Amino acid sequence: MSRHLVVEADGGSRGNPGVAAGGAVVLDAANGSVLTEVGVYMGVATNNVAEYAGMIAGVGAAFDLDPEASVIVRMDSRLVVEQMSGRWRISHPDMQAQARRARALIAGRDVAFEWVPRLENARADAAANEAMDLRESFRRDFDAGQP
Repeated sequence: MSRHLVVEADGGSRGNPGVAAGGAVVLDAANGSVLTEVGVYMGVATNNVAEYAGMIAGVGAAFDLDPEASVIVRMDSRLVVEQMSGRWRISHPDMQAQARRARALIAGRDVAFEWVPRLENARADAAANEAMDLRESFRRDFDAGQP
């Protein structure tokens, strides 16, 4: 039986485009413990491109922890959720490139996408904002038992 992980992902830019970063938190679905936090500093980018960067970093971190994991990605970006679920078309070239990266990462794996209200995505938002504030990327791995 494969492990179940949750990726909460977000992205933001200060200006659009502007200083941008993605953020993600990987959780153990069984007990809700935080396994990894990641922030991806992007320099200048759009909010939507930053959303993709946070999702890609979070899914990558989840598969670093367990390459066979079943992953649910929760985001407050309906655009990214619908595009990655195949229901909406991707027309912007930068987002097409990000979507190709994401699809290559998840190919053949059990990954689903779910939209959540912004208030339910605060941890990922905080990681994205921290990367913007620091103007650098980071990754923190925690003990499996830490909430």
